[in-house]
Amino acid sequence: MRRLALTCTRGVATPSHRLDATLARHRLRVHLARPNVIDGRHQQRPSAMNPLFASLPTTIFEEMSQLARAHGAINLGQGFPDDPGPEDVRRKAAEAVVDGYNQYPSMMGIPELRRAIAEHYRHHQGLDIDADTECMVTSGATEALAASILGLVAPGDEVVLFEPAYDAYLPLVRQAGGIPRLVKLSPPDWRFDPAALAAVISPKTKLLVINNPLNPAGAVWPREDLEALAKAIEGTDAIVVSDEVWEHVIFDGRPHVTVLSVPGLRERSVKIGSAGKIFSLTGWKVGLVVAAPPILRVVAKAHQFLAFTTAPNLQTAVAYGLGKDDAYFVDMRARLQGQRDYFSAGLKAAGFTVLPSAGTYFVCVDLKPLGLSDDAAFCKRLVAEAKVAAIPVSAFYSGDAVRHVVRFCFAKNEATLDEAIARLVRAAPALAA
Repeated sequence: MRRLALTCTRGVATPSHRLDATLARHRLRVHLARPNVIDGRHQQRPSAMNPLFASLPTTIFEEMSQLARAHGAINLGQGFPDDPGPEDVRRKAAEAVVDGYNQYPSMMGIPELRRAIAEHYRHHQGLDIDADTECMVTSGATEALAASILGLVAPGDEVVLFEPAYDAYLPLVRQAGGIPRLVKLSPPDWRFDPAALAAVISPKTKLLVINNPLNPAGAVWPREDLEALAKAIEGTDAIVVSDEVWEHVIFDGRPHVTVLSVPGLRERSVKIGSAGKIFSLTGWKVGLVVAAPPILRVVAKAHQFLAFTTAPNLQTAVAYGLGKDDAYFVDMRARLQGQRDYFSAGLKAAGFTVLPSAGTYFVCVDLKPLGLSDDAAFCKRLVAEAKVAAIPVSAFYSGDAVRHVVRFCFAKNEATLDEAIARLVRAAPALAA
């Protein structure tokens, strides 16, 4: 198209001039919508972004992983195991890719996996679940959390969160328009004060999001805590979203108490599990969702417009895995408990005060006995001086944080743990100075 020159005669625009001016205004609008370019780097104008996500900092996991790479450190920050996961489950996934169905599966999950979920929870947790109306499969537990929060929370609804909290909870609540109401948990037991919970419950309370077993603290709430939670929301319409991804990673003979087994919560709760945690296959991202039909129907509608579905070969393998005999789950817990005990002993040998770890892949240390009160600064020194990366627990609070606790991932092989312990022992005197 021939470029038109923008001209004007005695300040009076002819029809062609008006067209030229319109094109010029259009080009200006396009220019303003484009990112700025400064020194060759694109800088998007904040007005063109979602301010909630644009303002989020780099996650503590990415920050510490970058520092670990820069310093050649052992990364005990992010929570993934060295173990490759059970070979028979992985082979089932490979076989399903080659020989199975690879087109869109059902939005709710393949029928055999939904049946396996119902049977697995019947066998391990004594639940009576309808596979057709109460089970759904998502692309990871975080997607299940997003579907639950975005599906159930309307702008202005209040959502109760317990901190320290998994870092996805708060941004998802705010994106849904929810108003967070926070309950602070503290070491060493990380249990909530019923009075503090009652203080944040109101007629506007729509959702409570809990994490049991609790990441990052490695704590497990007993049944009486869940019963106290049920009592706190009596007479309200509040729904509980229970993040139970660590349900099989519990130690010292403790049973997992699911929220669905607590009187008063079965019909008003969403239970979220994770095949990635059950089988030490964290990259698979297969979430397991159970809820009463009226709740699940709404959560499923949000899921439809998020991930919609999940890789069918992984679903086939997870369905197989959930049916493994009890020995697999007993052995998995025993192996991880041994790693917890081994690494905890090493931390104590290095002079750290180790907090109890009842579940998850994590063990925490308390810096207070060392006279330290800045866990973030300590972690940066740790990665630089000891060449071991950990996570400051203060990163899991939005305010009024506990600042004297550091989290390590112990789900690593013995050689990795040995080297980490040796580095910590060597660096301990300088770190405590």
